Amino acid sequence: MSGQNDFPTEFDFIIVGAGAAGCVLANRLSARSNLRVALLEAGQADNTPRIHVPAGTISLYKSRKYTYQYYSTPQKYLNNRRIHVPRGRMLGGSSSMNSMIYIRGARSDYDAWEAMGCTGWGYDAVLKYFMREEDNHLHQDPHFHGTGGELVVDQPRDPLGVSRLFIKAAEEVGLKENTDFNGAKLDGVGIYDVTQKDGKRLSAYRAFVAPVRSRPNLHVLTGCKVVSLVTDGKEVQGVTIERNGQFHVLRARQETILSAGAIGSPHLLMSSGIGNAHELLAAGVPVVADLPEVGRNLQDHVDGLVTIRSDSASTLGFSTASLSSVVPSPLQFLLKRKGWLTTNYVEAGGFASTRYAKDVPDIQFHFVPGYRSHRGRLFEWGHGFALHTCVLRPYSRGSIRLARDGSRNPDIDFNFLSDERDTHVLLEGVKLARSILRASPFDAIRGKEMAPTANIQTDDQLIEYLRASASTVFHPSGTCRMGADDTSVVTPDLKVRGLKGLRVADTSIMPTLVSGNTNAPTMMIGDKASDMILAEAV
Repeated sequence: MSGQNDFPTEFDFIIVGAGAAGCVLANRLSARSNLRVALLEAGQADNTPRIHVPAGTISLYKSRKYTYQYYSTPQKYLNNRRIHVPRGRMLGGSSSMNSMIYIRGARSDYDAWEAMGCTGWGYDAVLKYFMREEDNHLHQDPHFHGTGGELVVDQPRDPLGVSRLFIKAAEEVGLKENTDFNGAKLDGVGIYDVTQKDGKRLSAYRAFVAPVRSRPNLHVLTGCKVVSLVTDGKEVQGVTIERNGQFHVLRARQETILSAGAIGSPHLLMSSGIGNAHELLAAGVPVVADLPEVGRNLQDHVDGLVTIRSDSASTLGFSTASLSSVVPSPLQFLLKRKGWLTTNYVEAGGFASTRYAKDVPDIQFHFVPGYRSHRGRLFEWGHGFALHTCVLRPYSRGSIRLARDGSRNPDIDFNFLSDERDTHVLLEGVKLARSILRASPFDAIRGKEMAPTANIQTDDQLIEYLRASASTVFHPSGTCRMGADDTSVVTPDLKVRGLKGLRVADTSIMPTLVSGNTNAPTMMIGDKASDMILAEAV
């Protein structure tokens, strides 16, 4: 261990991960001035326009500086392809690189958690946290929305006209416009609400931590890799970190809280000897606690794409015709927060039901008002538009395990489409997406369908296309499952079973994946966790 430190080493609470949940926790816990709080982030500061300018998000997905460049194991039901899984590695975590869409999910998602024995996690109980955090600028229904919170919820500053065409096209095939996906109903299509302030990204860090970073009891440590938990028998006493090439032990007088995400939190548990005993021993890790379900129950929204070429410069894209829009865009953004740099690339979308749905929609659309490469490239010359379709409540379950190659890196196996029910829902969803893009509002700008292509028409052909191309919309969850049963990883108060001084608060605790983007629900989890923690704090 190193000698002299330039930071304290003993705290009341240590929070691992400065993402959506961790930042909310840091804000709420440090509001009590007698509590010393450490917020640990392996990445660096967020001081780059690539994060704060909405259109910069596209430059972050392959960044090694700001993003963990994970890849899944070969996916058996997706032609053994490895799926790219980028996760945020900077202050704000993935909330500093996502598409800023503000979606909470369906009421039934949370009521289902309550029915599973997760007391206090029903919709009516969690709604107050969504509302407490929110500063709604859209004058939406006050029964569902809050004002005065840290998180600004607004509309995109300058959505492209082609995004409005999507809404008209969806209406033509029977879907209705919805101006508030977080209100009384989820179904329908519309322009998505976003977490932006003054036209710039508002990450969890910028909303909850940056304004209070001067609190003397709040210590934010960047470039701080947590190597393992420090345990004494069945009690977690803190963490071992690596920072600037030196190792340090940080002690938590009260609790250590893992908010490292659905990949990071189970990975740290297993690296510290907490998980399936047989697998830990096989990976060469001494067993501290045998919790077989750590890393199990991995869920994500599997996604299929329909992408169309267009000759119209009204869509996002690079061409001679678009130069008149591209060249002035930096100045437009600086002066008026207008123009191309305001886009989050998925300005519109919505929720719909296939024939397999029951009471709530089972698919979600993300409409791209520009050409989405059928070859997986970030940029393609020319223009077009595209529609992503994902399965909202997948039945397939995957896992996070420690690699057995000696690296102890996380092996990520989504096991996508292992349950045929997901295949059927995705198939129907992509067929509906095709019908929307073939509707008359797009007639004037529609070109060739590049994927799946006109040659792919039958159900069997479409399924083969999906196995060759389906991916994720980056919503991993469920790997430290919350529950009342003895096999769950955490209890409904988010304490890790069989251990003292340790909780998990992030998407990993979700018993089942919510129906939509996970940023807002993750902040809610951090907020609710803070109340439970403060109720027991000394």
